[in-house]
Amino acid sequence: MVVLQKPVKLAGSKGEEEVVAIFDSGSTYSCITPELATKLEVVVKLPEPMDFVTAEEGRKLTATQRVSLNFYIDGYRFSDEFMLIPGLSEPVIIGAKTLQAWRMKLDFEADEVIIDPRVTKLRLLSLSTKRLFRNVVAHPSVGSSIFEGLGECAWSFR
Repeated sequence: MVVLQKPVKLAGSKGEEEVVAIFDSGSTYSCITPELATKLEVVVKLPEPMDFVTAEEGRKLTATQRVSLNFYIDGYRFSDEFMLIPGLSEPVIIGAKTLQAWRMKLDFEADEVIIDPRVTKLRLLSLSTKRLFRNVVAHPSVGSSIFEGLGECAWSFR
């Protein structure tokens, strides 16, 4: 298994901490030690326990809690949930779900996490109802209406 290590700053409602995170595309979820999680954020109980298998044959880890944290890489802010895993070998593991959500790529040859800065920008779209309904266009081939507003399209099927 190939993984990358990179310093990240974790931030929650209770504080911040800089740690070296493991970026592991073989790990489905992002994980954190319970000690670090409770230091940074209010912990939330999962609706049901989640079991995870490890690379070590026969070993299983169980998460019963999670936290939502911001984390910073090279000055860019990201956010995701982290499963609390007792006995985790590293303080933080950034898993495939987080990597995919933020379109991060792992370059094992250069030992780098590749970030697309465009995904870190917050976009707020203000769709005016008046404008939305003023631009109604019938589309007979699919029996629907296309609502066009500020460059965005919303479909309403009959």
